[in-house]
Amino acid sequence: MARDTSFHRRLMVRRLKGGLAGSLFFLAILSGILVLIVLLADVLIDGIGWLDWQFITSYPSRRPESAGILAALAGTIWIMALTGLFSFPIGVGTAIYLEEYAADSRLRRFIQTNISNLAGVPSIVYGLLGLGLFVQFLAMGRSILAGALTMTLMSLPVVIISAQEAIRSVPEAHHRGAYALGATRWQVVRHIVLPGALPGILTGTILSMSRAIGEAAPLIAISALVYMTFLPVSPLDRFTVLPIQIFDWVSRPQENFQGLAAAGIIVLLVVLLTMNAIAIFLRNHYQKSVEE
Repeated sequence: MARDTSFHRRLMVRRLKGGLAGSLFFLAILSGILVLIVLLADVLIDGIGWLDWQFITSYPSRRPESAGILAALAGTIWIMALTGLFSFPIGVGTAIYLEEYAADSRLRRFIQTNISNLAGVPSIVYGLLGLGLFVQFLAMGRSILAGALTMTLMSLPVVIISAQEAIRSVPEAHHRGAYALGATRWQVVRHIVLPGALPGILTGTILSMSRAIGEAAPLIAISALVYMTFLPVSPLDRFTVLPIQIFDWVSRPQENFQGLAAAGIIVLLVVLLTMNAIAIFLRNHYQKSVEE
């Protein structure tokens, strides 16, 4: 009888601690959501009055009434398109090699450790690396291509790690069944591993591209332009991006530029959400194909 009383007492204490911990975690999530809502509301209130077609189709100006974000928007689209074009195949190819082809050796463990470490490197370090490697050593200049390659270096660790996790999630029985039917390693990778892992790979790509689109530090290190009155038409042209343009407006003392910065943030959020929506649609499409 004493044992039952002691057990019930400990059970009540555990339940109390569990409920308290759950309440604290819920409050932590709720506080983060509330802060986000307040920030978004503040941005919308300040920027919605400046957001019109003239703002989208105009170049930067020292007069807030005629300033726009066209050059920065075009530069952001250029940078994101090239970054995705470079980082997706390289990251997925690296993950496939490490998970399906590379033997469990010191070299593989060394590469894996460095990839994990690179995922936590501050973005400004990648900017300095891009400045030294692409801008100066490879003589690409302060171009879109140099900026995209720099952002690719920053995005690759996240893409590789997420692709590896997605590949590991494919059941081992599917591998063995394909090998039992006489498939080669490449056929297993192409027809079994990649289709099963693609939803997870796309999720990792969404995360890495979402981080890259809001980064200003690496591109400031490359010295992307702030005041730009032309549209880039090739990867070798100079450029600016939305985070740099927003940073420039925020740093100005005139109050009207604060409204322009808020409007620029709204445009950046729309571009980010649109890009994520497309990626999520593709991920869900391939996930349904795998399940069927």
